[in-house]
Amino acid sequence: MRVIRVDASTATILLTEAPAPKVRDRQTGEIAKDTVSGEALMTIGVVYIDEGESSLIQVTLPESGVTDGLTVGAPVSLPGLVARPWQSVFNGRERHGIAYRATAVMPGVFQMTQAG
Repeated sequence: MRVIRVDASTATILLTEAPAPKVRDRQTGEIAKDTVSGEALMTIGVVYIDEGESSLIQVTLPESGVTDGLTVGAPVSLPGLVARPWQSVFNGRERHGIAYRATAVMPGVFQMTQAG
């Protein structure tokens, strides 16, 4: 499926869940790996706020992309953020959604908006 680049230049992104290993198999506890590099993957939770709307999303990133200085509740930046629509059939039921991936997560700044 198509990968869509996300322009987050005007968004405020706040960390809601600290980085944690992405589990591939919940029964065995196997950690997910990048299919190209073989690097372990991590997930974070963020609230993405832009143009007066907000969404809670999970973002996957390589372990090497997790930087120091992250604080839950603080703003972060997500370089290389992309969205990938997906669909699958599980137990006879069709499921679909959007998977988000970034190359890194680092401390960010609050976007300054002008009152109008």
